[in-house]
Amino acid sequence: MTREYDIIIIGGGNAGFGASAPLAEAGKRIAFIEELDFGGTCPNRGCTPKKVLVAAATSLDTIAKASAHGISVGDVKLDWKALIERKNDMISFIPGAMGDLAAKRGVVYRGHARFTGRNSVRVGDTELTAEHIIIATGSKTRPLPIPGAELLMTSDDVLSDTHQPESVVFIGGGVIALEFSHVYARAGTQVTILELAPQLLPRLDADAVAMLQAETERLGVEVHTGVGVNEVRRADDGLEVVFEKDGETIVLAAERVINGAGRMANVDTLDLDKAGITHDGIRIEIHPHLQSTSNPAIWVAGDALVHTAQLSPFATHEGQIVARNILTGSTEAPDYFAVPNSVYTVPSFASVGLTETQAQESIGNLRVAVNDMTGWLSGKSYAESLAWSKILIDEDSDQIVGAHLLGHHADDIIHILSFAMKHRVSVSEIKSTIFAYPSFSSDIKNLL
Repeated sequence: MTREYDIIIIGGGNAGFGASAPLAEAGKRIAFIEELDFGGTCPNRGCTPKKVLVAAATSLDTIAKASAHGISVGDVKLDWKALIERKNDMISFIPGAMGDLAAKRGVVYRGHARFTGRNSVRVGDTELTAEHIIIATGSKTRPLPIPGAELLMTSDDVLSDTHQPESVVFIGGGVIALEFSHVYARAGTQVTILELAPQLLPRLDADAVAMLQAETERLGVEVHTGVGVNEVRRADDGLEVVFEKDGETIVLAAERVINGAGRMANVDTLDLDKAGITHDGIRIEIHPHLQSTSNPAIWVAGDALVHTAQLSPFATHEGQIVARNILTGSTEAPDYFAVPNSVYTVPSFASVGLTETQAQESIGNLRVAVNDMTGWLSGKSYAESLAWSKILIDEDSDQIVGAHLLGHHADDIIHILSFAMKHRVSVSEIKSTIFAYPSFSSDIKNLL
């Protein structure tokens, strides 16, 4: 059986929904294909449920600082099972609600999609054809090519595990490892992070990452960088990780070992070759306006892309652009300038724009403003253990070109700096602005 549509959207996450809204409003006949749960990774297995755990860690951090405010607190213990159940209760409605929304915008097909031609896809026994097909399949856990990799948990598993382990090892020192390690450590789990690269979070500013690593180690997390993992194997009382560091072989026991190597585009099982799509197995070759270079019927958005950060706002933005390009025949490209990013450790780490290394290469008259705010009245008022900033300023244009914040409500303040960068608000104009005082935001003028 073959069914014809104007648009086929493969994937029911942010990118797919970002595209579907304008397409449905324009009266296009849409087929929505989703293999797992509508809403995709972010609300079901990523940012939203993770933030529930981060909120618990933030509460534990606040309680730990209670004595600084003259407050006495008794024994504090996190009920991990209750936390996971709370997370489940908060997000349980999402797949159904998003599925209902998809059904209002088009016809829903459940199952795995595979291309059968340049304009056709098969789901189960049904073949669908359309003038345009949008690949919005999101991402999946990046596999680790080591013996025993099948013994590793993923971030999905962590978010559904009602048992709090006594010890965990993260293989990979990216965002997933840092965020979950701050939750686990505050809950009393012994945490170790093993990272192949010389630095955790290798793409972010080195000085900021060093500050975050020091704070992470202050919590009791053991961090090893520049290591090679040889094997994960079963042991009598759990698992063992065998790794090399500085020429020494080390065996580390843990109850859980977690894949912290990040995520990759989920496109390798779509039979891309049958659609004439140029790719290398993971990276689909696209024009800047998100259209396949080899098949103009194919568009890609969200985490199925590999050249942009895996952030849900990016996915929505890209999906909307794909829809506009389909509807108007234009070649609009996404604007990634001054998009902020946050790592939800406790305290959070937020950044936007260039790292110092990048700025040194491209800005001739660069000023680097570094501040430690733990001794400031705002930081001391809340007993901040880490409050630090690095702002990069092009002195010739009086513009911010990069910002890196730790603590001090970084994940909110970063948006003010991002707004200033995007809309060309100068450093002088920011400094002349009146902010409510005392507030963390009022400190911005002193960071520049």
